[in-house]
Amino acid sequence: MTHADAGHYAAKHPQGTRLNTAIAEEITKRVADNHLSCAAAHAIADGVGVSPAEVGRNMDLMEIRLSKCQLGLFGYSPEKKCVTPADDVSPDLAAAIRGAVTNGRLPCQSAWQIAAQNGIKRMAVSAACEALAVKVKPCQLGAF
Repeated sequence: MTHADAGHYAAKHPQGTRLNTAIAEEITKRVADNHLSCAAAHAIADGVGVSPAEVGRNMDLMEIRLSKCQLGLFGYSPEKKCVTPADDVSPDLAAAIRGAVTNGRLPCQSAWQIAAQNGIKRMAVSAACEALAVKVKPCQLGAF
């Protein structure tokens, strides 16, 4: 969805897609100024026992904006993203990223796995991706 589509997130889903009331209740508890952070969305998924995509779908149906991507790729003010390209990317990290690329992009979930496997912050993986010109997609929550 483009910036012009902001506030029309439910339109991404087939007509008749329904809210999960347990997820919607948790979203409502944590939403602030019609925004829910990526970390809060993932915490809801863990707490309710559903996939992050299911939380993202419910956020869309509720027209809730996702903010503060844990990879730093979107949802920050005043700039859209807060991640910057890494000054240096180790050969091992570059190989891990390139080895996980699917359809020309690195899935968000793979970026998280690479961070965990290498004992580094998620933002370090996205900074390496920026330096390597590797786009991260798809988002686990369905934002992109």
